[in-house]
Amino acid sequence: MSSTHSIQDKVVLIAGGAKNLGGLLARDLAAHGARAIAIHYNSDATRAAAEATVAAVKQAGARAVAFQANLTTATAMHKLFADTVAAVGRPDIAINTVGKVLKKPMAETSEAEFDEMDAINNKSAFFFLKEAGMQVNDGGKIVTLVTSLLGAFTPFYASYAGTKAPVEHYTRAAAKELGARGISVTAVGPGPMDTPFFYGQESADAQAYHKTAAALSAFSKTGLTDIEDIVPFIRHLVSDGWWITGQTILINGGYTTK
Repeated sequence: MSSTHSIQDKVVLIAGGAKNLGGLLARDLAAHGARAIAIHYNSDATRAAAEATVAAVKQAGARAVAFQANLTTATAMHKLFADTVAAVGRPDIAINTVGKVLKKPMAETSEAEFDEMDAINNKSAFFFLKEAGMQVNDGGKIVTLVTSLLGAFTPFYASYAGTKAPVEHYTRAAAKELGARGISVTAVGPGPMDTPFFYGQESADAQAYHKTAAALSAFSKTGLTDIEDIVPFIRHLVSDGWWITGQTILINGGYTTK
């Protein structure tokens, strides 16, 4: 029988698990012995990536299922967890990589834009943690992705970092509420990552700045945070790093700190 803190034979749910960091996490955890991985994706545009990730997970020897959903309602989040339990069993590990970035001055941000950012980054994270707390097995692990901008003093990202900031408290609260069941809860804040998530918002000048802003930028293949550097840390948090709980950890090569 596998250890409580091993990935071997565990059931994993990854919200936003089709591509980029989520997709690499799915592949990595399958390679490290996960028994089954449920992969959530948001839109039809991501369906092909989700199917490719499912195929890669199966090739690594794990079961894999994919579910499409807009997770900005409590009902949709409940259904994602219920569908996961029905398909592969109660998760031992739940990871939420869902997020949306907007770079815009506060004076130019509309109410509709704020409401969308709040629903994706804040509301969905709360209900992910709520459902995970009810459905994850005792001894489980829960991780939410936030942003290293939580440690920044910068303009233009108010609606992004501001709607990720509440997750810090949700993480502390959930860690306290679930600790008696041996469940660890953490938040991980990568620096600007070398993914389309970053390039879609940044001008050429801003890209150049971010690629040199971290203390270790010269040792990164892009100057940015590479998803390959984040995955092993999350793997540690959901296995041997279980004793870390209630924390928001910025992993960014010295880009920001708190």
